[in-house]
This record gives sequence, structure tokens and C-alpha cells, in this order.
Amino acid sequence: MNNLNRGFSLRRLLAVWHARNLEFVRDRASLIFTVGVPVALVIAMGIIFGGPPRPLFKVGVLGPQQNYAFLHERYFQFVPEHNPAEAVHAVSRADLDLLLDLRGRPARYWSVQDSPKGYVAEKLLLQADPQAQRQPITGSAVRYIDWLFPGVLGMNMMFTCIMGAGYVVVRYRKNGFLKRLSATPVTAFEFLTAQVLSRLGLTLAITLILYLGVGTVIGFHSVGSPALLLLIAVLGCLSLIAFGLIIAARFASEELVGGMLNLLTWPMMLLSGIWFSLEGSPRWLQWLAQVLPLTHILHATRAVALDGAGIGGILPDLAYLGGTTLLFLGVGALTFRWRSD
Repeated sequence: MNNLNRGFSLRRLLAVWHARNLEFVRDRASLIFTVGVPVALVIAMGIIFGGPPRPLFKVGVLGPQQNYAFLHERYFQFVPEHNPAEAVHAVSRADLDLLLDLRGRPARYWSVQDSPKGYVAEKLLLQADPQAQRQPITGSAVRYIDWLFPGVLGMNMMFTCIMGAGYVVVRYRKNGFLKRLSATPVTAFEFLTAQVLSRLGLTLAITLILYLGVGTVIGFHSVGSPALLLLIAVLGCLSLIAFGLIIAARFASEELVGGMLNLLTWPMMLLSGIWFSLEGSPRWLQWLAQVLPLTHILHATRAVALDGAGIGGILPDLAYLGGTTLLFLGVGALTFRWRSD
């Protein structure tokens, strides 16, 4: 009550402001990450998205790419394809806007009729070659929103898992809770596993609400097994939570942990296929994307939800998520610090 009666003092405000600035500047790790992460993101995005203007349309090409006028259109990326069945499937799943077969004359093409980009690509193709023949796409074509919806759910899952679990542990360490807990028989692995399971339940509940609520509004209908989708969600959440706990297990500075968690999430935002497919991108970029847990979550989810894949079709993704969960938990337990000093 006495503090409320003292009135406002600019001098006290500036003293606290100065003390906080000194605290931040003296924390060299946090300072480096606060400055370094934005610079690193700018450099990374410059490498990924820099250079000449990016193509607006992605067209798969079967056969030789010579002496065909359409192949000289600007803002098109022409991707060589070698497996016709897989290429047609890529068109139906919005990984390609159009597929062009130049192995005979007249040329043949496949595109999704209700795709805006496919419609424009088809019009430009027919202007260059009026004799080109449309071919039917077997199976049901997928709307872009159907392809995008698993990515949005995966992005929300990523932030809930990595950020939520990371900041909780840092707060525990900073307020002394972990120091008191270290005097009990609880081991680091037991503590981290409990945090993983707690965050797992919360994330699954939020994801289920979004899946049912937003899915009903947009008319999203999964053709695969709900049990498989749940299994993917469980293993995906476990891997992402354990991924975030590697950082939180060691550090006590909220600024530093915030920077490092951003460093984990941004590559997944850009490379895991949330917003767009990496079909036709450089091989090294596709390889880098395969290292990220979210890539395997989205690949398995779309395979089950959109294509009706069984457990055999997504077994490599499930194995990767399970293996990384154990790996991340093990590394987190080995590097765990109970105290902030």
C-alpha cells in the first residue's frame, strides 16, 4: 500500500529500465541469439527465396523438353518427371499445377479443373499448342484447402509443443522449482517424460477441437483411418515436445531460449510443406526438409487423410518420429540442469 502512495518517479523508472538493460546486455548468449537469429533468418530466406523471380506455376514434363513453345513461358517451373503414374497423382494432389506429356504428338496434359493455377496454366498451354489433348485424372482431385488443412494443424501443433514445453521448463528453473525438485528422488528423464506426457494431452485436445471444428466448416473429409491419424498425432507431438525440451533442458534465460526455439520452428515453417510443396526444389533442400519432424508428420497425415494410405505406407515416417522422440529425450536427460547457476 505504501508503494502506491509514493507517486510516480521518473528517476526510479529509469533506474529499473537501466538495470534491465544491463541484465540483458550482460547475458551474452541471449544477446547473441537476439541479434543473430533475425540475421540468420534473413540469410536463410535469401538463399531459399532469393535470386531471379520465383515461378508462379509448377509443371511436370514427361519426355524431351525441346522445340516446344510452351516450355519457354515465363514464370513457369518445368520439372522433369519419369514416373507417369506418380506425376498424375502429384497433379491430383496439388503438388503440380499441370502435367505435360511430350512423348508423342499431339501433346497430352493433365490438370485439375477447379484449380485456379491449373486453369491459367491450361489456358496458356492451349494458346501455345491448340492441339494439346486433356487427359482425365483418375480418382478424386484434392482442393488446395484440403491439402493445406493438415499443414495448418501441424503448424499449430508445432508451436504448442515446442514453445509450450520449452518455456514451462525454463520458468521452473528460473523460479527455483527445479532446484527444490532436485532434492527428491525424481530423475531428469522422469521429469522430462512427465512434461512430455502433460503437453501431449493438451496438444491432442486442442488439435482434435480444431480438426472437428474447422474441418466441419471447410468440409474436410478424411478418406483414411482415424486411428492412424491419431497415431500420427501422438508420435508427432511426442517428437516435437522432446525436440523443444532439448533446448529448455539446459538454459535458464528466457531470451536465449526464445531465440533458440525460434531457430527450431522457423525452418519447419518454411521447409516442412505447410504452405507449399517442395516438389521441384533443389535436392539439398528436400534432404534438409527430411531431417525435420514436422515434414514426416505432414507427409504421413496427408497420405492417410487424402490418399487413404495404410500403416505400411507411412511406416518410415512413424519409425522416424518414434526414433527421434527417444533420441531427443535421451539428449535432453543427459544435458539437463536442475539449477540455473
